[in-house]
Amino acid sequence: MRPNGASARPAATIIVYGQRPRVRALARSALPRRRARFVSTRTVDELATAIRATLIDAALIDICGAGEETWRVAALAAEYPSVPFIAVLPLRVTDAPALARCVELEFADVLVDGVDEPVAEALLAPRLFTTRFEATLREPPAVLSLSTPVQRDVWRHIVAHAGRPVRTTTLAAAIGVTREHLSRTFAAGGAPNLKRVIDLVRLLAAAELAKNPGYDIRDVARVLGFASSSHLSSCAQRLVGTRPMSLARLRTSDLLERFAQGRGRSRS
Repeated sequence: MRPNGASARPAATIIVYGQRPRVRALARSALPRRRARFVSTRTVDELATAIRATLIDAALIDICGAGEETWRVAALAAEYPSVPFIAVLPLRVTDAPALARCVELEFADVLVDGVDEPVAEALLAPRLFTTRFEATLREPPAVLSLSTPVQRDVWRHIVAHAGRPVRTTTLAAAIGVTREHLSRTFAAGGAPNLKRVIDLVRLLAAAELAKNPGYDIRDVARVLGFASSSHLSSCAQRLVGTRPMSLARLRTSDLLERFAQGRGRSRS
């Protein structure tokens, strides 16, 4: 089996806050349009709405000449720690107090406009939520018994979505097989069903997002594309035997152990 060239990797979603056109230009130099979707915001309400509407990989915040509205935006970094807030500024001597305030607010990094454009992608890409999620789960956990090349390849395609919905047809196309063949071969050797593994990865992402003070369960369900919070709730009960409100206190290892206790295959 050889990949047919189809890609199962979604585009990153980046929030850009600021008035200066060069900030948007810096964002586009950091990640090409084919690899990212940019959401421009100009107020704290617009930015907060965007974060609660879809899975955000990073927020680029222009703090050059920052006023009260900008600092209200910056304060959201504490509410959404899974979203790396990146400051953008010229880094003049007069910017030192603003930079210190960003450190206090636990910004993930700083991009210096006029200087960091050539290395912006190298600086930003490792910070993205999707990148970090994928790196953490790149190797299938041993408790899942995913050992064949097909199982491991498909697992990596699934975690590359970082909890976003992914169809079995998309995964099959990515590795160059039919959906029926993939579903049959993936569950070989006592491994979990493919659809259950997809749902498990989505649940792992939900647990990570649930740790954000700014999200409630409805927000988590929305940004990850669940049909409703009830859908997320039923998924949590079916796969790990817990209510979604408990996800925030559970570690990834806890969820994997619960899943491995006979919940990897449907009863049908």
